[in-house]
Amino acid sequence: MGIHYDYKSTRGEKAMRKEAKKKARLEQKRARKGSKPRTEESEKMHDIQKTITLEDLTDPNKN
Repeated sequence: MGIHYDYKSTRGEKAMRKEAKKKARLEQKRARKGSKPRTEESEKMHDIQKTITLEDLTDPNKN
């Protein structure tokens, strides 16, 4: 029964450690993703003034 007495008294501390681990993992992921250049997104942008037609969407030869 000693486990039950310890559970509530250490619950907050365990939650804080878990949250800190989660934040550390997210920071590592962001650091890895941030190192890649984002030039791909700008190349895929379409002209806003041009009307998109069905031919533009379905033509397999057009990139």
